[in-house]
Amino acid sequence: MAMSVVHIGKKRSGAEDDDHVVAKKSMLSPAVAMGEDPMAALAMVRHEFGEHGGVNMSIEASATFTVMEPETMPRMFSGELGPDRDFFIYSRNFNPTVLNLSRQMAALEGTEAAYCTSSGMSAISAALLQLCSSGDHIVASQTLYGGTHALLTHFFPRTCNITTSFVDLKDLDMVEGAIIDGRTKVLYFESISNPTLSVANTPELCRVAHSKGVTVVVDNTFAPMVLSPARLGADVVVHSISKFISGAADIIAGAVCGPAKLVNSMMDLQQGALMLLGPTMNAKVAFELSERIPHLGLRMREHCKRAHEYATRLKKLGVKVIYPGLEDHPGHTLLKSLANPDYGFGGLLCLDMGTEEKANRLMNFLQNSTQFGFIAVSLGYSETLMSCSGSSTSSEMNEEEKALAGISPGLVRMSVGYTGTLEQRWSQFEKALLKMQV
Repeated sequence: MAMSVVHIGKKRSGAEDDDHVVAKKSMLSPAVAMGEDPMAALAMVRHEFGEHGGVNMSIEASATFTVMEPETMPRMFSGELGPDRDFFIYSRNFNPTVLNLSRQMAALEGTEAAYCTSSGMSAISAALLQLCSSGDHIVASQTLYGGTHALLTHFFPRTCNITTSFVDLKDLDMVEGAIIDGRTKVLYFESISNPTLSVANTPELCRVAHSKGVTVVVDNTFAPMVLSPARLGADVVVHSISKFISGAADIIAGAVCGPAKLVNSMMDLQQGALMLLGPTMNAKVAFELSERIPHLGLRMREHCKRAHEYATRLKKLGVKVIYPGLEDHPGHTLLKSLANPDYGFGGLLCLDMGTEEKANRLMNFLQNSTQFGFIAVSLGYSETLMSCSGSSTSSEMNEEEKALAGISPGLVRMSVGYTGTLEQRWSQFEKALLKMQV
């Protein structure tokens, strides 16, 4: 049996009551239900105080939980009693501290429920495995993070008999044509693609998928706060929390945000992907992350502001720059129409240096000569991180797949940080470009 993710506080009685019913009906805060600004939605999430009245909640570090009467435990395992009334069994199932972070993630994305996992890939894998069975089919964007592409191309067919057709999201007829009646269960894409920064037309893609009875799963790792895919029609939103949401490059974590029915099913004792595969988030990690989410909006604004400014200046210098905030970007008008106001156009930009050798030279100057940033994978850190995508985070793809995805050999993906002053960092950037004779 599955156990409800609704959590309304201390309820140790097994009897049904009005509070329990109301909690299930009002799982969304008013801010989330009306589709307001993500920061406003987060401000409406119930604040959890510490055990002794501390302004920060206590960390529930226990792996296992006690019951007062032995008769209670069978009722918990049957699903009759669960976290919605403060009954917990084991932290691989549900943990109070992880649930608190999960409520924040649901508010951030405007979904009915969420649960957090030990990594972004575990969130993606568990969500897709819950939605698909052996013999089922997925339609996915041909431009995806390399690890996700490998999961769909190699791992799922070999281990699960789940196959994937990759499509150009801009061609809605191609997307619709790839859907196989009775077999295709999921349309999967990234809200802003990794690494090419293409913008998905989420409302139109959802329209096509839903007309065929297909569930839409969107990875919003590149655009928290900037885009809200669930408010645009997506059924499920997944995240690598390790990136912008964490913000410190010190934690690996993920999240699945979606309908309560789906999240509950993922914790089912017999069929739940999260319960049985066990990508459990540590409660101490959940506490750390819950303290960072309240200032995510402020951080995203600064990431986006600097990325936009650098992209504008680079374009004036004649550098081939890719950034959705530039008016000549193919997805600029679309992103402007879909984005939440006042957060900008994303904290990443790409430079196409033509060849891998030129890309490596530039990154070497930026890190080792002018101290602009770090040569490293990942994104969302306070410092600028940069990598040559084709030979790093997209290296799982073969040359043909990279060409279809628009990943050139000299593409430098840059996650723009916010340390130092903007002018100080731009001066460092310019010096590196001069060394490159750009």
